[in-house]
Amino acid sequence: MANKLKSDKCSFCGREKAEVNLLIAGIDGHICDRCADQAHSIIQEEVKKDNTFDLDGATLLKPKEIKEFLDQYVIGQDDAKKTLSVSVYNHYKRLKQAIDADETEIEKSNIILVGETGTGKTLLARTIARMLHVPFTIVDATVLTEAGYVGEDIESLLTRLLQAADYNVEAAERGIVFIDEIDKIARKGDNPSITRDVSGEGVQQGLLKLLEGSIVNVPPQGGRKHPEQKLIPVDTKNILFVCGGAFDGIERKIATRLNTKVIGYSAAKDADRIERENLLQYIAPQDLKSFGLIPEIIGRLPVLAYLKPLDRTTLRNILTEPKNSVIKQYKKLFKIDGIDLDFEEGAFEYIVDKAIEFKLGARGLRSICESIMNDAMFYSPSEKIDNLFITKSYAENKLERSNIQRLKVS
Repeated sequence: MANKLKSDKCSFCGREKAEVNLLIAGIDGHICDRCADQAHSIIQEEVKKDNTFDLDGATLLKPKEIKEFLDQYVIGQDDAKKTLSVSVYNHYKRLKQAIDADETEIEKSNIILVGETGTGKTLLARTIARMLHVPFTIVDATVLTEAGYVGEDIESLLTRLLQAADYNVEAAERGIVFIDEIDKIARKGDNPSITRDVSGEGVQQGLLKLLEGSIVNVPPQGGRKHPEQKLIPVDTKNILFVCGGAFDGIERKIATRLNTKVIGYSAAKDADRIERENLLQYIAPQDLKSFGLIPEIIGRLPVLAYLKPLDRTTLRNILTEPKNSVIKQYKKLFKIDGIDLDFEEGAFEYIVDKAIEFKLGARGLRSICESIMNDAMFYSPSEKIDNLFITKSYAENKLERSNIQRLKVS
């Protein structure tokens, strides 16, 4: 009888059968439902730590395959895609390298992407994050300030990466960080100021050690450091940094540089070949220096790629072609209410015309679509309709009534 009572307990926590919902019997013992749940959680956590960022078992995609994946979500920008694909592939190879007898060590090549607003810089970063086997995070440079001032410390970039890696430091040290809006921390003027530029040049100076590769003490929860806080040391030597920025107005710097080199008859002929509509393709590191980036940070971003301005054909394709296109999103929204949404080809052409007129890039497409679809999204769920067809005249009528016309660039 004593053996019977002993066997009716959980072998892990010692709870009696009456105290638990379920007691599972084994060969030599029992386990209750609570301990089984806890064991399952522990197993899930351990498996997640071991396998999430396992490069050894992962199939590394070649640069061409990475670009094909990006093509499904991002229209155009082939040059930027090639640059990003090669950099990510080389990052993987560098992580898996073994030091040979010749002791040649492959160093990282950080990237800077330059392009107008709405050309797809952030979208490229978000898309490539879907397929990576290393931790990836997107951070915004606009909130950063120099240490000791109101705002976020530069080390908070690595806090986000640690969070993406589930605080697995070894995995975080092989990750990729995308720093968006890098142009917003440009130096405000060429002349040194009496007051410190804490959100501009000060941030650039603070980024130098991160980009180059050093051991940085990171607060695990972000925020400001204080003496009693436990800090996590993170080595940034193998972290790849990709920076992106609109650099609004840099075309003037490029034009000035190109014009200053026009001397003599043959140089004048070369100048005629310059595409004035797309000066970004001629961007060079000295233009970034003229814009306000310090030479030290430009030297730590050796790969410079540009994104082309979106032309009419590209904008038309962006509207409907990608897996996550704007029109597909609206169709899905209406489908939830049981309404089949469709558009006239003329409506698409009208939306594209307006996007070009407003000069807001791909983001302008969503702004225009929101203005056109707002009334339909308000009334349709209450009305019992199965189909909704958007014509060009309907789009014109709704857009003319809305305040979005104020977006027009003069």
